Amino acid sequence: MTTDKRSLLKIGLTGGIASGKTTVTNLFIQHGVPVIDADVIAHQLVQVGQPALATIAQVFGHDILHSDGSLDRGQLREKVFAKPQQRERLEAILHPLVYAEITKQAQQVNYAYCIVSIPLLVETWKYAQVDRVLVVDCTEIQQRQRLKQRNQFDDKIIDQILAAQATRQQRLDIASDIIKNDNSLENLATQVYNLHLQYLQLATIPD
Repeated sequence: MTTDKRSLLKIGLTGGIASGKTTVTNLFIQHGVPVIDADVIAHQLVQVGQPALATIAQVFGHDILHSDGSLDRGQLREKVFAKPQQRERLEAILHPLVYAEITKQAQQVNYAYCIVSIPLLVETWKYAQVDRVLVVDCTEIQQRQRLKQRNQFDDKIIDQILAAQATRQQRLDIASDIIKNDNSLENLATQVYNLHLQYLQLATIPD
């Protein structure tokens, strides 16, 4: 299905860490929906040889680099989550570049709508970049369990990460649509399919 790029319906997908955003975006992809992922873009921006990585090393010190010049994410994580000012410095480097690339990729979409996955959509106040906000929701207890199982993070790191993000209620307050990720994968897939049909219909309604 194609549409005029000027009328592209952009769905901003967000949620707390370990809420299941990647699983949800993969389910949309299975229906042929284009996904623009801010995390993927950010990872590309800090590859070896990229100007953003050189800037980050200058600002935070070259000890955030491995011996081969690649980013030591663990070292950087410790620095930016320990002090809010450090996190803000990193965001000031990356966020303008990430949002510029999101805009560029959205202009190339040839479909009725697209998913724009922006984990920090609430924190960066970028609501105007999307038409609807889709929140993937789960409890903080579930987030903590998943972070321990998936990432082997300890409680201190988890506390720092959660404190740096918007609260669950703040995300729900700005949601146009909500996906509950507190059940089975089958249930999650059903929610995604229903929203997919809804978005296709919304995308065909004239402005």
